[in-house]
Amino acid sequence: MRSEQLSQFEKDLEELSITLSSEQIDQFLKYYEMLIEKNKVMNLTAITAFDEVLKKHFIDSLSLIKVCDLKKEISMIDVGTGAGFPGIPLKIAFPNLKLTLLDSLQKRVFFLQEVSEALGLHDVETVHGRAEDFAKPDQLREKFDLCVSRAVANLSTLSEYCLPYIKVGGKFISYKSEKVSMDSGESKTEAEQAEHAITVLGGKMTEQKSFFLPSSDISRTFIVIEKCRPTPKQYPRKAGTASKKPL
Repeated sequence: MRSEQLSQFEKDLEELSITLSSEQIDQFLKYYEMLIEKNKVMNLTAITAFDEVLKKHFIDSLSLIKVCDLKKEISMIDVGTGAGFPGIPLKIAFPNLKLTLLDSLQKRVFFLQEVSEALGLHDVETVHGRAEDFAKPDQLREKFDLCVSRAVANLSTLSEYCLPYIKVGGKFISYKSEKVSMDSGESKTEAEQAEHAITVLGGKMTEQKSFFLPSSDISRTFIVIEKCRPTPKQYPRKAGTASKKPL
């Protein structure tokens, strides 16, 4: 059964035009085993079945290739990475990425360190803290070419968390939930509501791309925001403000 599911994983990768070596496939398998083992003692994911993790975590993370060239040298931060999605799958598939994983829970950060070491991933930095705290000038402000996030928050709030990390000319790409129907208009409405915040924070929305994950009825929307000018120094606001009072 697992071999069939792995075969489907490889077909899904092919549909995304991603080719992995046997070593990279082994890294994904090791990551899965570590995820399931650690999930027994702490809450990392509600999705645990092998085929579902392959599709809903690994393939979903890698679908970023649809809107971003990941084969060049890129410094990337994954804000609110949780169990390492999308950052770790992207790093496995594209080893050239220089990756920073940011999460507010220390136990998750320890897990991500263990995964990075066990998988032999290089150029991976794990950071424990809130997004608001590390976006300061003496920390990680405007240090990255790319910021990604699969975190559950509205786009206005996410933009305030994420845009300060990006260099002018870089991009913030938000993974919007599979629960957002491609036909419902919800994603468009959320994007429209966020336009003011994005502009204030120095960004410009350049693309919305909705699609189904390979061989599934799971929909995903990417919202691509380019950083046009430096984020004003008063942003992000102090912890909790962006979620309570979105711009």
